[in-house]
Amino acid sequence: MNWLVPLPVVIPLAAAGLAVAVNQRSRAQRYITVTALFGILAASLAMLVNVSEQPLVVQVGDWPAPIGISLVADRLSALMLVISSAVTLCVLLFALSQALALGDPDSPVAIFHPTYLVLTAGVAISFLAGDLFNLYVGFEVLLAASYVLITLGGTRARIRAGTIYVVMAIASSIVFLIAVALTYSATGTVNMAQLASRIDGIDPGIKMTLEMLLLVAFAVKAAIFPLSAWLPDSYPTAPAPVTAVFAGLLTKVGIYGMLRTQSLLFGEGPADTVLMWAALATMLVGILGAVAQSDLKRLLSFTLVSHIGLMVFGIALASETGLAGAIFYVVHHITVQTSLFLVAGLIERREGTTSLNRLGGLARSAPLLAVLFLVPAFNLSGIPPLSGFLGKLGLLQAGVEAATPLSYVLVAGSIVTSLLTLYVFVKAWNKAFWQPPVEPTPPTRLPPGMLGTASALVLLGVALTFLAGPLYDYADAAARELQARTPYIEAILGVEP
Repeated sequence: MNWLVPLPVVIPLAAAGLAVAVNQRSRAQRYITVTALFGILAASLAMLVNVSEQPLVVQVGDWPAPIGISLVADRLSALMLVISSAVTLCVLLFALSQALALGDPDSPVAIFHPTYLVLTAGVAISFLAGDLFNLYVGFEVLLAASYVLITLGGTRARIRAGTIYVVMAIASSIVFLIAVALTYSATGTVNMAQLASRIDGIDPGIKMTLEMLLLVAFAVKAAIFPLSAWLPDSYPTAPAPVTAVFAGLLTKVGIYGMLRTQSLLFGEGPADTVLMWAALATMLVGILGAVAQSDLKRLLSFTLVSHIGLMVFGIALASETGLAGAIFYVVHHITVQTSLFLVAGLIERREGTTSLNRLGGLARSAPLLAVLFLVPAFNLSGIPPLSGFLGKLGLLQAGVEAATPLSYVLVAGSIVTSLLTLYVFVKAWNKAFWQPPVEPTPPTRLPPGMLGTASALVLLGVALTFLAGPLYDYADAAARELQARTPYIEAILGVEP
């Protein structure tokens, strides 16, 4: 089944070329893009089923590792591909229903579809790359597409926000490329399987330098404090589907990079303490920023930053329980955070604003919209028995098992963050849905397709609660595989480390 591995990369790139070729035929572009994303989802599900025995590997061009390019699907990357392809498909259907790609000034027809497909390919490259350089390439492919998507429409606000985003992305890419170059200089390879056996033999100071450079590069992309200030200014101005897919996926690619490199290359060490303090600061600064917001999109952007800290907490613990909790929480957060941004897009479409000071009365005038907001809001807040509660419970258990003063501080910080998240959403609910409207305006009718796709994603978030048992078992198996390292290394190199 190794032939499945390159499909999540090949399908969207080929489809992007076709979408460019038929750029004057919007219906053809829609069919090509939707078919491609269904194909990626099918290939990802097939990989998820077939990676339980050992990782699937393709050596591109039949060049053997570590000389050639290795594409690797193990439990972690297969799971990330499945959830990312499901989310990108739902967001695309939402965008099509909104007419974002059908002549809406926000999204030129000739640009949106191929760019969205290239973004999808970049995400897949990042998850499948078996070496640091192609992990960098995957980041650059998705970032190049994101530069276009975040400035769709060319309004003053979007160009300004896009400029901040581009500058920060380029800065992190430079740091990442320097880290790749220094890694090759120190070890003679960038293949991650070979690096796993060589990196312990280099000078400890150089090893720490490489680890910190990679962590800084991933921290910018994942929006970890103090490198997170760009996100709340960049995301809210983009079109709703673009903001949703960015919030759900792009920061998680940075988290994936940290999961992969910390477990495979560096293991436990002094950097874990730095990560724990960064996780605590990210949680608290993010959620306190959300408390101060009066705009729903900015509020959601700050909660996004805050909950990135929970994932970093799991990674920093460097234990099987911590990694499993982080993996489970990543899957939960991708789904729930994306659905919240789509619901914010529905509110903006209907009311013409996301300002909480101008909204009101939606619980009576739009009860379905109220439910679509309340369910993922409670899920993200960690209300039992939803998946957000189960993910946080796993992370708290990992913190208690670590039994260090700092881990107990992080446990307390996680609880405070969850309580403040609930407060933030209760405040938003009260203003937007419960209180009477300040400035009553005739609502805009919402297309059924927009409501349907947002509802589907909210239901997927709820389904994670019912699938929590097998999903957590899978996350445990993925965490064990990450810590063992041997299956990944043997699959690529064909020899024991």
